[in-house]
Amino acid sequence: MGRITARAPVTRIALNDGDVAVRRRADTLVVEEPLEIRIAGDALTVTMRTPGNDLELAAGFLVSEGVISAAGDLRSAIHCGGPGTGSVAPTPLLSIGVGPAPAASPAVPASSENTYNVLDIALAPELAPLVTDITRNFYTTSSCGVCGTASIEAIEKQSRYDVGTDAAAVGATLLTGLPDALRAGQTVFDKTGGLHAAALFDAASGELLVLREDVGRHNAVDKVIGWAVLEDRLPLSGTVLQVSGRASFELVQKAVMAGIPILSAVSAPSSLAVELAAASGLTLVGFVRGSSMNVYSRPDRVRVAAAVR
Repeated sequence: MGRITARAPVTRIALNDGDVAVRRRADTLVVEEPLEIRIAGDALTVTMRTPGNDLELAAGFLVSEGVISAAGDLRSAIHCGGPGTGSVAPTPLLSIGVGPAPAASPAVPASSENTYNVLDIALAPELAPLVTDITRNFYTTSSCGVCGTASIEAIEKQSRYDVGTDAAAVGATLLTGLPDALRAGQTVFDKTGGLHAAALFDAASGELLVLREDVGRHNAVDKVIGWAVLEDRLPLSGTVLQVSGRASFELVQKAVMAGIPILSAVSAPSSLAVELAAASGLTLVGFVRGSSMNVYSRPDRVRVAAAVR
């Protein structure tokens, strides 16, 4: 598992009919570390994430922010040493097309170990220069993808894809099986119990296209979208995004920005998530548990075999 999990001592207390059992043992924890994303050497954001699939995470984040929309918008990416990592050579992750890689981070006299917590990306030269929005503090926690945004107006992005016109349809029976399919693929969750997950399914066949885990809900979704970017599959027409937790505003926004027409969650959506889904024409499904679900917007995409009562 590498740096995805870590071991730590824990005191376990078990109460059973008045009996108390106390013992010390090692526990497996999910790793949470900061990732600084830079564009051509300039810091853009820092997010708390589970290490792994960092390029996908960054690519998905850039799609969600409306910066890129295809693999061709990325020129190159490197993992480089951040503060305290010493003078180390950058680790190449991606090279697309012709052109120089982004500048490596400045060397800092310290350990020679690269922590792989800084990712520097070069965008295609034809893209407009990226201007950091001063209304946003780009530090995000693992639980919130838009915590630093100053206003709702500042986080409403204009998607390049119209999910409202997507002809996708999904069977209700297929939808009820997606949470179990998602859970079955959560290998790190089995060891730690502390990870969210997101997976992309084909709406017609139910085929699992990709699954990613992360300590943050929005990170897991960004990794899924980033996978699609690197596979040059945007827009993600005819797909269902299944998430392990609730459906928040930022998850709906990310789905819309990637052209995903259907978002399914095992827990509740927020009011703002429902509003954005309805306005965008996205089908939002919540409380997908057992044999039931609540469809909050565009229910016409969910096919049921029996008559609706």
